[in-house]
Amino acid sequence: MPYVHIKITDEGVTKEQKAALIEGATTLLEKVLNKNRKTTFVTIEEVPLDNWGIGGLQVSELRKKDK
Repeated sequence: MPYVHIKITDEGVTKEQKAALIEGATTLLEKVLNKNRKTTFVTIEEVPLDNWGIGGLQVSELRKKDK
């Protein structure tokens, strides 16, 4: 029973995009590891930009610098 946990920043990911992530991860496990789709679990966690850091900076601050 595979369990996949996807963490992404909360930057307006649509319901359709999330569905595509769930389907894609499920299909990947089915094809590569021969896992049963019916027992494959996928969760998506959206993390606020202020709660995600890269290189010692919050992603919210990095996004400001990129503009």
